[in-house]
Amino acid sequence: MQVDNELLSRLEKLSFLKVSDEKREEIINQLSEIVSFVDNLSELNTESVDDKFAMNDEATLLREDTPYCNTDINESILKNAPLSDDNFFVVPKIIE
Repeated sequence: MQVDNELLSRLEKLSFLKVSDEKREEIINQLSEIVSFVDNLSELNTESVDDKFAMNDEATLLREDTPYCNTDINESILKNAPLSDDNFFVVPKIIE
């Protein structure tokens, strides 16, 4: 796959990003290196590798879900606030 200005423009449109004109050549070079690396991976011989080599029949161990709240952190943060009430910051009303 050849990375060029046309492909970069399509990627910009799909990602809703804008690449500046001075960075375009650098980005194209970096993307070309990435594509080249992935192409090298496709040349690996994986015939003898089991497709489930990392899987096993055992379920993932789960831990107990216990809530934890360190109120010392809340108090130390709120003591620096100009106004606080009931463990919340008090701010001026901005919507009428």
